[in-house]
Amino acid sequence: MTKLLMLDPSSQDRLTRLQPFLPEGWEVSTTSSRDAADQIAALQGADFAITGDVPVTRAMLEASNLKAVHKWGVGYDNIDLEAAKDQGVRVFRTTGSNAVAVAETTLGLILALNRNLARGHVGILDGKWRKGELAVTSMTLSGRTVGIIGMGYIGSALARLLRGFGCTVLYSKRTPLTPEQEAETGARFAELDELLQASDVVTLNCELNASTKNLIDAAAIAKMKPDALLVNAARGGILVEADLAEAIKNGQLRGAGIDVFSIEPITPDNPLIGLDRVILTPHIGAISADSFAPTVTRMIANLQAVQNGTAPKDIDILV
Repeated sequence: MTKLLMLDPSSQDRLTRLQPFLPEGWEVSTTSSRDAADQIAALQGADFAITGDVPVTRAMLEASNLKAVHKWGVGYDNIDLEAAKDQGVRVFRTTGSNAVAVAETTLGLILALNRNLARGHVGILDGKWRKGELAVTSMTLSGRTVGIIGMGYIGSALARLLRGFGCTVLYSKRTPLTPEQEAETGARFAELDELLQASDVVTLNCELNASTKNLIDAAAIAKMKPDALLVNAARGGILVEADLAEAIKNGQLRGAGIDVFSIEPITPDNPLIGLDRVILTPHIGAISADSFAPTVTRMIANLQAVQNGTAPKDIDILV
């Protein structure tokens, strides 16, 4: 029997949904909590593991006999790749699988912030009619300048969506796109400082790594327009949350939409909680019910390739 473990604690309904995608002779189980000891205990006897948000640590890899770990999604900063290499454990992700979902979430946050949708909704729940109050900060997106930090699958998908709004799209990326790619997305390369200074909206759509950790801090925010918006649907560690909270309180930014956090699930002491001009969502940007089947099919195919000694999908290979 081949054993597949879901590291993120999963409901029985979710496990039941996964079952039809498993090859004959495979079984799926899950962990009871995110606690490190529970994770290690659950890994005993597992051949493969899938993680969404749960960290895959060296201790976990050394205490198990895993053949491979698959990331459900794209960002792999929660997996210790060096430890995986040391232990001979293959690591995969579903490259590009959630690009449209995250791009649409980013656009949704931009629109909700610009049009004060969440503030109006919360006001009504509180028995307040904030129409006049919200009018002074409600803006249109059409014709504005949007700066995208990171221009991979997600950033490119967002740029294509923004073309329908007639936006000027700037992007910052370690390696600029080709002229053909820029023409297709309608985006223009800009150095980070130029992007921050020129954009009405700045969105984070890059990976979290050594070069992007704490990239958007107080100094970076100070370069932005005082009526600009900041949206993060990438990774929490790219943004210094305390610095953003201070900027919102001090009126340095008009608002922010945050889907990802430095600690997840978000903790009650996070400085962004309760700020009026900030929309917070529980890392749902990549979630899309209509992508469940193709994503699971792709993950299982990669893991089955390891089992059978065949080649996994090349663009999904991390280790």
